[in-house]
Amino acid sequence: MRPNDTSMSRALALGTDSHLRRRFMVVDEPLQGNLRFGLLLEVLDKLAEDTALAYVRRFSPEAMVVTAAIDNILVHHAADVNRDLDFFARINHVGRSSMEVGIRVEQPGNPSRHIASCYFTMVARAGMGDDAVSIPLPPLEYLDDMEKERHGRAIERRESYRREHALAQEPPNRQEFELLAERHHEQEIPGFSGLLTGHLVTDSWERMYPEQENVPKKIFGGYLIRRAYELSSICAEQVAPNRPIIVAVNRINFFHPVRLGDKLHYTSRVVYTGKTSIGVEASIERISRDRTTKALSNSCLFTFVNVDKEMMHQPVPKVYPVTYAEDARFIEAYRRHKDLAAHH
Repeated sequence: MRPNDTSMSRALALGTDSHLRRRFMVVDEPLQGNLRFGLLLEVLDKLAEDTALAYVRRFSPEAMVVTAAIDNILVHHAADVNRDLDFFARINHVGRSSMEVGIRVEQPGNPSRHIASCYFTMVARAGMGDDAVSIPLPPLEYLDDMEKERHGRAIERRESYRREHALAQEPPNRQEFELLAERHHEQEIPGFSGLLTGHLVTDSWERMYPEQENVPKKIFGGYLIRRAYELSSICAEQVAPNRPIIVAVNRINFFHPVRLGDKLHYTSRVVYTGKTSIGVEASIERISRDRTTKALSNSCLFTFVNVDKEMMHQPVPKVYPVTYAEDARFIEAYRRHKDLAAHH
């Protein structure tokens, strides 16, 4: 079986369905980039799940798939909420029990636009609850040049994340140390009134109900990341003098499943700013209904950019870490920002 045989497409009829269009609006007024990105994350996660599940159930009809990570989502253009959105998904790579699902988001019309490129890591599972186990999958055949190239890029993304994860444990290099030293020195200047990262935090609590159930007894991951994104967007507004819009989902990890009845604590914090960009880190902590289990469910890193009414990038103020933990978050976000800038 080849990657092209796993292709799946979906569309949002925003141009003709007024009720759907209103649901996806940020505000009910003319505004460029007036599309709820959080809801888009739900659509993307569900499409990634359906694409992976269609492949897995060819070989294991009772199997399920879960999202292990969103490797990255790069937003190339702000979507127009008044025009349809098309989604094209396929499996780029199959490992032992995991798959990378690539999704291309486009807006047809004149002009047609490539809105975003998205990469999801899905894992095939069998069994229920604590007895669920990962199951091996047959590999795909990569025959033509494009299939081989996508497969190679999927492997490189996996290796890149491993390198980034290892690098995150490394101390700052000279340039990074000087950047931190400069931020700490500025805090000692009399009359300092800069933005401290420790004050740029938002949080929220929520109980999980059957309404959010996806696979039996577990909550839909797309809903969780939507809520994390929405809180992070509000957090970014504390720094953006104009309006923050998303340019990248740098990474989202799914560590522990969230179950019915769990209480969730969402926390978002501004960890870094560049010239016009804002790095926001979000975490979701789950507490079981009987309060005997407490664990990190998800970690997320979003990059926003501050724009004016014409969608032109505008400057943002510096933010200042104080503690060792804040320094570490600042440097990690700075490194990811450099990687993102190099990619673009």
